[in-house]
Amino acid sequence: MTLDWRLGGLLLGLVFFAAVLLVKPIGVSTQFVILDGIVADAVTPDFITQTEEGYTSTNAYMAKSNGKYAKNASNPLNYSFVFVIAMAVGAAVSAFLRGGVGDGRLPKIWSDNYGDTPMKRYAVAFLGGFIVLYGARLAGGCTSGHMMSGMMQTALSGYIFAAGAFAAAIPTAMLIYRKG
Repeated sequence: MTLDWRLGGLLLGLVFFAAVLLVKPIGVSTQFVILDGIVADAVTPDFITQTEEGYTSTNAYMAKSNGKYAKNASNPLNYSFVFVIAMAVGAAVSAFLRGGVGDGRLPKIWSDNYGDTPMKRYAVAFLGGFIVLYGARLAGGCTSGHMMSGMMQTALSGYIFAAGAFAAAIPTAMLIYRKG
């Protein structure tokens, strides 16, 4: 079962519109920092502290913005963190419904270029995700925040980011997937 790209794009646009209208623009890369803070606080209990003025952390990044990140890590059941968890669960449900979980099938373009090696694909996907997340934090936001939410709000920075993302993604894909 596949979803037509036009319907998928329309549904994605509606979800983004509803999120901005009802809550706030979508952005997810900060939530990985929040997850790091949750883990760090579990390992080192004084990593995040609550004072009369609010939340703070022994880590300068978590303490910035008047302890906003420290507060979110201390109380992770908030809209943004739950949204990221729901994205992962939704992706898993989608893959399961399409019959693509654990059956060893790989996309044809991957097999044509690299053979039938699921572990190599997982390793490359993990490395790619790590690089993208590192870049997102370096830039102060991710594609969903900068590009998708930014463009939806007609922010010039969103259009500039989108142009840069595609200018890098297209030649990279052509280099990685020479066959097909």
